[in-house]
Amino acid sequence: MVVFVDRGLGLLGLVLVAAIGATMAAGGRGDGATPIWPSWLWAGFLLGTAAALPAVLAPESFTRLLRPLSAINPVWVNERIDTLTNALARFRDQPAAIASCFGGAVVVQGLLVLFYFAVVHALRLPIGLWDLSVIVPVSFLVQMLPVSMNGFGVREAAFSFYFTNLGVPIESAVLLPLVATALIIAFSLSGAVLYVGRAAGARAPAAGEITGVQGPD
Repeated sequence: MVVFVDRGLGLLGLVLVAAIGATMAAGGRGDGATPIWPSWLWAGFLLGTAAALPAVLAPESFTRLLRPLSAINPVWVNERIDTLTNALARFRDQPAAIASCFGGAVVVQGLLVLFYFAVVHALRLPIGLWDLSVIVPVSFLVQMLPVSMNGFGVREAAFSFYFTNLGVPIESAVLLPLVATALIIAFSLSGAVLYVGRAAGARAPAAGEITGVQGPD
């Protein structure tokens, strides 16, 4: 349940950042033209919030909808439903924690947008911050579709659609997510190197164990 709520708050944070970015990008152009309409994103955010609130505010009523599933396996299903109800009730009793977690999700998405903006600056691409605030979260959303390995291809297609509608060459649309992903992988691998090195050091025998001589107390 904790993981489920974490993913749900992260998803709402994605859509909120994209909605704000689309609104600002459309307003900054004057004519309101934008590849993705802000109204779609705001509608998605409001619908997601409306669907999540009953589960948190009234968990007993929400989980009652799942009771018909007990026909499959009454004991096992009812135990899971009771566990789900208790977990949702604890979330309901901690609204400040839920709000702070949602705020943290928005901050994380904002930092990812800034990371992409730094890559755009390094590549000298003519893309503004508000447009990145739209396409970066949207690209994360489309990567959830189970049609590719780790989002490769789907992510680039999303960037290509958005960039070409802004008059940016498709080559730039493909280059940006690939460079950003390569940097993320390189940084992640640096942590793997440290982990493997630490594990190897922990397995190495001490000097006293090799020579049979113990050091002083």
